[in-house]
Amino acid sequence: MSDFQSSFLRSLQERGYIHQVTHPAELDAAAKGGIVAGYIGFDATASSLHAGSLIQIMMLRRLQQAGGKPIVVMGGGTTKVGDPSGKDESRKLLTEADIAANIASIRTVFEKFLTFGDGPTDAIMVDNDAWLSKLGYVDFLREYGPHFTINRMLTFDSVKLRLEREQPLTFLEFNYMLMQAVDFLELNRRHGCVLQMGGSDQWGNIVNGVELIRRMDGKQAFGLTSPLLATASGAKMGKTAAGAVWLNADMRSPYDYWQFWRNTEDADVGRFLRLYTDLPLDEIARLEALEGAGINEAKKVLANETTTMLHGREAAEAAAEAARKAFEEGQVSADLPSIEISRAELEAGIPIANLVADAGLTGSRSEARRLAQGGGLRVNDKAEADAQRALTPADLNADGVIKLAAGKKKIVLVRPV
Repeated sequence: MSDFQSSFLRSLQERGYIHQVTHPAELDAAAKGGIVAGYIGFDATASSLHAGSLIQIMMLRRLQQAGGKPIVVMGGGTTKVGDPSGKDESRKLLTEADIAANIASIRTVFEKFLTFGDGPTDAIMVDNDAWLSKLGYVDFLREYGPHFTINRMLTFDSVKLRLEREQPLTFLEFNYMLMQAVDFLELNRRHGCVLQMGGSDQWGNIVNGVELIRRMDGKQAFGLTSPLLATASGAKMGKTAAGAVWLNADMRSPYDYWQFWRNTEDADVGRFLRLYTDLPLDEIARLEALEGAGINEAKKVLANETTTMLHGREAAEAAAEAARKAFEEGQVSADLPSIEISRAELEAGIPIANLVADAGLTGSRSEARRLAQGGGLRVNDKAEADAQRALTPADLNADGVIKLAAGKKKIVLVRPV
């Protein structure tokens, strides 16, 4: 279906969020006729989500912007099991204390994107441990087991792909899709939630929930998935050579976050502006059409808008100014990312490749050496061909730091302490 009437689905479609919808006409009518409550689940396997989860967070934001009610479900219960979708091996099982600490940390990010409260369209955050951990296993099997067939479960990608690769799938993980379906049923009963959203790898799990609600309560519910995102060059969204692009500021600085978006590939700029910013579509079309050096201005807009949404306008402006000084004027700014090393370690001498890799400018020391050989490594704004050369206090600049740069866009300051 292409001509949606509701502002919610029209916005999702125009901005590129929709991959599959279970009952598009009926969901469109529900969204046009009243307040739709929709949820997305997030497992608490780390203390921060990364940029790969941002499209899901933005879908909840679009729902609220269109007059719907977003429900953030933290997987305190499901994290104890582990989602097998897209994984080749089982996750490490976390303690309840670890999971609780992760949820508290993750919540701070959602508060930047959604308005929480008690109003009809205010977002709420719930923990599925509230109902999952109260279910006795025999009761769980008797209540929900008859509504699922092993035959069907084996056809879902989360199971099928693991088995095709001959990777073990534990019985613990096999229960995950039942638990996710029960989440949807419980949210429907407790909060009137009629929509579950997620990435396209969640389609099977979402359809299970839609069908469970119909079978057990005779109600209609809906599922909607977004395409799994990769960059134009095929890299996984939210990952870099140096690791995940975390959303919590204590795990990735606002400057590094700004630089991640500033380094977007040319072919992705328009798509990312639609997905990750609130800019009007006509303004995005103008930016997307820029050519040559102009596309760099569009990337700066993308970086400014995304960083403002997560870290605030002041942090975004500070990051942009630090980048301008560093790259256009060669100056050192306090807002540039930095790492600390002991003065004794510096006096003993540290190979440049070690520091470059440890600082996250490259994914490995061998990559740092290749970068130096290709002329892409600089120390205090001077090209450095020998990545094995040891840095010492003699390399400190007038500001008392060593400025390392990889390529044209990555800089870190090394501060002795």
